[in-house]
Amino acid sequence: MAELKIGKITLGQVMTNCYFVYREGEKGIIFFDPADNGKYIYDKLTEKGFEFEAILLTHGHYDHILGADELRRLSGAKIYALEPEHVLLEDPYVNLSANMHRGITLKADGFFRDGDELEYGGKKCKVIATPGHTVGSCCFYFEEAGLLVAGDTLFAESIGRTDFPTGKMRQLITSVEEKLFVLPDDTKVYPGHGPATTIGHEKTYNPFFS
Repeated sequence: MAELKIGKITLGQVMTNCYFVYREGEKGIIFFDPADNGKYIYDKLTEKGFEFEAILLTHGHYDHILGADELRRLSGAKIYALEPEHVLLEDPYVNLSANMHRGITLKADGFFRDGDELEYGGKKCKVIATPGHTVGSCCFYFEEAGLLVAGDTLFAESIGRTDFPTGKMRQLITSVEEKLFVLPDDTKVYPGHGPATTIGHEKTYNPFFS
């Protein structure tokens, strides 16, 4: 079986990392967090021959969902999030779009739960609920490839903010320690902003935990 790969497009006013996971030599992709300009995302990837199988959200802040509705319309792919995150998706004040941009809401096509095993086109990942940055923040772990799409839960030597609606610092710390730091040290972490890192590096050098 061909190797799993991850690609990145950085978009939006706060430089949000949008990721897509695919198997080398195959067309199907899982897309994460369409931060802005769904048409640009769609055009850029379909020009390369990719086809969208699903759109998964790590959380519902405006800077991770602005392009989602347009990308869904163009690609036909459905949007999924962790169930508690409907609170953010449905309220422009809670998802910060009313204050930072333009008020937007988003209707997910479906929701998943902590521990769910997702599979699209033979690409499997596990949903890891990591509340703290938001009530329904989550990460996606591809065990086969040793990679984690982490959203705004864990950054390179930092963590997500908790001063926005539904954020809780103690909860976020617990999420990282109990849900992410149990993964293999060589797991590659792909955060919502900034450079990639590894679980081992963060266990040793992240000032919130070391």
